[in-house]
Amino acid sequence: MRHSSAKPTEKQSAAGTVRTAEQIGSGMTRKEAMRIRMQHMQKSEIAYLRRKRLLEICWPVFRFLILFGLAFVILTPLLFMISYGFRDSADMTDPTIIWIPRHPTLRIMKQTIKAMGLTQRRNNPLLNTLFLNIGCSVCQVITCAVTGYGFARFRFKGRNLLFGIVILMILVPTQIISIPLYMTFRNFLFGHVNLIDNPLVMYLPAMTANGIRAGLMIFIFRQFFRGLPKELEDAAYLDGCGPLRTFVRVMVPNAGSSFLTVFLFSIVWYWNDYYVAGSFFSNKKTISMVLKNLDAVLNLAIFNSATAQISAREKIVWLEAGCLISITPMLLLYICLQKHFTEGIERSGLVG
Repeated sequence: MRHSSAKPTEKQSAAGTVRTAEQIGSGMTRKEAMRIRMQHMQKSEIAYLRRKRLLEICWPVFRFLILFGLAFVILTPLLFMISYGFRDSADMTDPTIIWIPRHPTLRIMKQTIKAMGLTQRRNNPLLNTLFLNIGCSVCQVITCAVTGYGFARFRFKGRNLLFGIVILMILVPTQIISIPLYMTFRNFLFGHVNLIDNPLVMYLPAMTANGIRAGLMIFIFRQFFRGLPKELEDAAYLDGCGPLRTFVRVMVPNAGSSFLTVFLFSIVWYWNDYYVAGSFFSNKKTISMVLKNLDAVLNLAIFNSATAQISAREKIVWLEAGCLISITPMLLLYICLQKHFTEGIERSGLVG
């Protein structure tokens, strides 16, 4: 019987190719399998795979460069503070010393702490800052939460207009309203009470949701409460709860991450504020106010002259030590609460 010499059809060739690929694929590398597969692809498909492969190779490198650059920009000043804050001033004249001090010492740090007044009992900047910072932050978180919940859940006349004012609180800088605020507190209650140099100048705005960056905090709470299911409130109303009790018993426990995020924001902004505190306080001092005038403070405390002409290179170790002291509490606070902070940011709707 003679064998047929007819050529196989296109369908039979494709089937044979698939069987061959399956047989070879069981023992071949991924690169060889991809080469065989590309022989049966169109040019557009091959070009797409090459672009995808190039992107997979380049993206990790690009991502590393971006993260390395950000880490360099953010961490370099901090590393300089640590290096300069624990070295002797004589090391600043040694060109061979860059990062690691040759004569490490705690003397510079102790002198800076004493010069900033952190060891004195009366008018201690650290105690003043904590008293204003924690109290105002707690008041501001409560009032901003209630305000944000009202904007998120209740419909009333003038709601859009009032929310537009909240947005203006974010956009308008504090310097524009500082003079009217000063006159208001200087002549409080129709001129019968002077609140300048009184902690109430910081507490009263915080208790009325008008503190530092209060507009942004109201916006964060509004976005978060809008994302919670309406059925939670409906179930509470059916059980006999009013709006206030529903907010306290149902909404607040579900907004723990958002409360923590706003509290951290408030703590940081009150800690770093020197403009508002400097406008209303002339006798009391805070950490940020001392840091703002640290150059003159060091001249008076260490060089015994407020007008001493000391070069920045000679004085930089005390300046960097003061900066390191001022940011250390905020760094420790963020490190301890980083996980909850990022979770609150994601759930508040500030990132997409």
